[in-house]
Amino acid sequence: MRTLIRIMTMACTFALASVHAQPARPQAPQPVQPQVQPQQPPAPGERRDYNLGPGDAIRIAVYQNPDLTLETRISESGFISYPLLGRVQLAGLRVDQAEKTLADGLLRGNFIKNPQVTVIVLQVRGNQASVLGQVNRPGRYPLEAAGLKLSDVIAIAGGIAPAGSDVVTLTGTRNGRAFRQELDLPLLFSAQSTADNPVIQDGDVIYVDRVPTVYIYGEVQRPGAFRLERDMSVMQALAMGGGLTQRGTEKGMRVHRRGPDGKVAVLQPAMDDKVRNGDVIYVRESLF
Repeated sequence: MRTLIRIMTMACTFALASVHAQPARPQAPQPVQPQVQPQQPPAPGERRDYNLGPGDAIRIAVYQNPDLTLETRISESGFISYPLLGRVQLAGLRVDQAEKTLADGLLRGNFIKNPQVTVIVLQVRGNQASVLGQVNRPGRYPLEAAGLKLSDVIAIAGGIAPAGSDVVTLTGTRNGRAFRQELDLPLLFSAQSTADNPVIQDGDVIYVDRVPTVYIYGEVQRPGAFRLERDMSVMQALAMGGGLTQRGTEKGMRVHRRGPDGKVAVLQPAMDDKVRNGDVIYVRESLF
């Protein structure tokens, strides 16, 4: 019995030794997953070509000089108060020009050997234009970039409303004088147009009037007020009203037109005569 137990013990020892003697299998290398860095959106307020104006809120930072970090608002006179430099005029300068002005001041005063200044616009209040009348979102809008044109600002205001006219009036000041210009938007973008798309400046007002309207009543299929299209004739206006009824007659048609003096003249038009804004076309009933 003791001999049998000894043989079994030796067998187990030999088996365990064989297991430990086998070389370990090398582990397959795990593929390295590349770390994708998320794209950082541009910092808010980084408007390099924006012209600073009174009321704008800005943040000024100097590289490796946290004591010179400042958040301030440009005064109505166009100045800020900056450490070591005192009053500095920034209104009217582009953001990059303001950075250079501050850096030059720190360099001339021997405060910093190689100043690297960053100016960030936090809130725009200095340069604004008003968009009024028949646009989808009338109001005052900041001119956040230099060179914004009339079409750009109208697009920011949501575009022309359905009841808006094609003619836009721009008023403001140029070279110290009052400025007023009427622009035909469809003509502005036509291939044959030579008109400019004017650049909007601080304080400009863009006004979109109501669409020109012609009124048709009497013996027509659909009397009412209709949009006056460009170079519309009396015949085209009647077509918008669905044409004459069976009792209507062209001979009895009249156009009521208000003149510059406010008086209304009654005209007997031809079918190819042009219709004007505010005209009232009346179609009488035929007597026979």
